[in-house]
Amino acid sequence: MGTVKCFEDFKIWQDARILVNNVYMYTADVKDYGFNDQIRRAAVSVMNNIAEGYEAGGNVMFKKFLQISRGSCGEVRSMLYLARDLKYINETQVDGLLVDCVALSRAISKLIAYLDNTTCNL
Repeated sequence: MGTVKCFEDFKIWQDARILVNNVYMYTADVKDYGFNDQIRRAAVSVMNNIAEGYEAGGNVMFKKFLQISRGSCGEVRSMLYLARDLKYINETQVDGLLVDCVALSRAISKLIAYLDNTTCNL
């Protein structure tokens, strides 16, 4: 793992930020405001929990927030299936976001595993 000086240095945070921007862009024309609110909040939660966990200090707290972040990533994926079913977002965009979410979940899991096996605090 490279040197991390702030949460913005984490690739998972950078990828989560891209996910949030894509979710907002792809749902811009969706008129179902409850749906929009839910998927957007879940996407923002992925990004913000990485930041909040890192800033909370210590691996135990960071892992807890990373687990929440990973859960929110799963929520985004679930909402994407609904977006596909309701034809809110086109198939290509949904497929791309699903791939991004799966990759992000895996990367978050890898960081959690790393934190489980290290004694140094990030």
